[in-house]
Amino acid sequence: MARPEKVRLGEILVQQKLLSEEQLQFSLAEQKRTGRKLGRIFIENGFVTEEEICGALAKQLNLPYINLKFFNVNPDIVRLLPETQARRFRAIALEDRGSALLVGVADPTDLFAYDEITRLTRRVIELAVVNESELLQTVDRIYRRTEEITDFARELEQDLGDSYVDFGGLGGAPGIEEAPVVKLLQSIFDDATQVRASDIHIEPQEARLHIRFRIDGVLHLQTEADIKISPALALRLKLMSGLDISEKRLPQDGRFAIKVKQQQVDVRISTMPTQYGESVVMRLLNQSGGALRLDSIGMPAAMLKRFRAILERPNGLVLVTGPTGSGKTTTLYGALAELNSTERKLITVEDPVEYRLPGINQVQVNEKIDLTFARVLRAALRQDPDVVLVGEMRDQETAQIGMRAALTGHLVLSTLHTNDAVSTPVRLLDMGVPRYMVATSLQAVLAQRLVRVICESCAEPYTLKASEQEWLKAELGETVAQRQYLHGRGCSHCNGTGYRGRTGVYEMLEMTEAVADAANHEDPAHFMKVAHMQMAGQTLRRHAVALVVAGKTTVSEAMRVSNQFED
Repeated sequence: MARPEKVRLGEILVQQKLLSEEQLQFSLAEQKRTGRKLGRIFIENGFVTEEEICGALAKQLNLPYINLKFFNVNPDIVRLLPETQARRFRAIALEDRGSALLVGVADPTDLFAYDEITRLTRRVIELAVVNESELLQTVDRIYRRTEEITDFARELEQDLGDSYVDFGGLGGAPGIEEAPVVKLLQSIFDDATQVRASDIHIEPQEARLHIRFRIDGVLHLQTEADIKISPALALRLKLMSGLDISEKRLPQDGRFAIKVKQQQVDVRISTMPTQYGESVVMRLLNQSGGALRLDSIGMPAAMLKRFRAILERPNGLVLVTGPTGSGKTTTLYGALAELNSTERKLITVEDPVEYRLPGINQVQVNEKIDLTFARVLRAALRQDPDVVLVGEMRDQETAQIGMRAALTGHLVLSTLHTNDAVSTPVRLLDMGVPRYMVATSLQAVLAQRLVRVICESCAEPYTLKASEQEWLKAELGETVAQRQYLHGRGCSHCNGTGYRGRTGVYEMLEMTEAVADAANHEDPAHFMKVAHMQMAGQTLRRHAVALVVAGKTTVSEAMRVSNQFED
């Protein structure tokens, strides 16, 4: 393949009628003033999209344009180009064609990059145009820190020798960033952030130390290391989070903040003594992306409209229910983000405070000093709030205070651990809340789960198993065979799982006049009957099935989640 020629991007876009002459002149002046790349100026001003620039360059230079989102990259081939050069030249090795190496580049007119890649790989290079943002995401995913983590773990093991070193003095030691334990932890956090892990588990076993990541709700083994390094890791993490390093017999909880790839990440840490040492679990909370909006969490449009209308009411109790890890906090923070304004005072009572929201008064519960949910909630109601969020209604006292607040002009948001929306009012009654209070203060119950989403890069038609057909037929009737169903084949984008990301599955019980009257009835069975009638066709299971039909998730995933709320 011939060496590429230098071309003028602006002129190409004008020639192909993707950019006006006025827009080009404005961008050139902006480039001269700021020194930024011309293509980035085009995109940020909304003149053209990144895909349009790639397509225009490919057409002008007679090169293929490859959409990396749907290209199953081979990690071994990608690594033919070292990570540093891949990032520097915005290039990625895609295919070994024997006589040549196909390389995707964001800027095919960069002659210096072409010459350097040819020199580094010692191969004939064939170019393809790729989207820069997708290229960087792919580089992040492929050049993972797995080998680096293993190497640092070995280095730490050698550093420790046959005895354990006291890392208590590391905090102020010179050259701290070079300490093996610090390099190991930095690599772990880097890798966890790259693969969108929500939790890191450091678990000492009898002979080995397991480090696992939870990705899209499922745990994956990241690496195994010598058990010898476990105390050093636990000790360093305790120092970072201000925990008592001398206490190894009792569980401890804390938090600290780190910066990973220009992202602010809050880390909640929990330690627990086990048979072979202290187990450490860290929840990663990325603060850079801001709070999710309610319209981005997967709630059906009709339900979202009703939910927003309920949130606009001046008082009442709104509960979000589901098991641990079902996205309840995300939904509540989305609601708070929409309610947050200068005209309203919002107070949250949480354990712990997960995301810091500007303009909202957030209080951290602390049982050690008797700063309980009930106590903070009483104090919060004397602060003249409009909206109060109670992290969880754990006991009768908290539930009753919250409900009284809902009856006296406050909008109260909270969570409860129940299987579905219909059983929630009954659960409140079991907790000892008076029947009239449930009927008059409760406005709505939103129940939810999270399902994994099919990886769009490797989605393909799928023939249902007999058990899956039977399960679907119960919901859809005889139309099962007439539809096409998808699953993920497994590719480099989804780490071979067939899934990438998660979305919510929802149902909502509104306390209409009929449902509220039934809640006041002495017989719980009567209430359940009325509530189920109102929920007909709008259940968690039905929403999961709708996602299957829409090609968003698989039948097996919908069945897995549905089993969580079966009676």
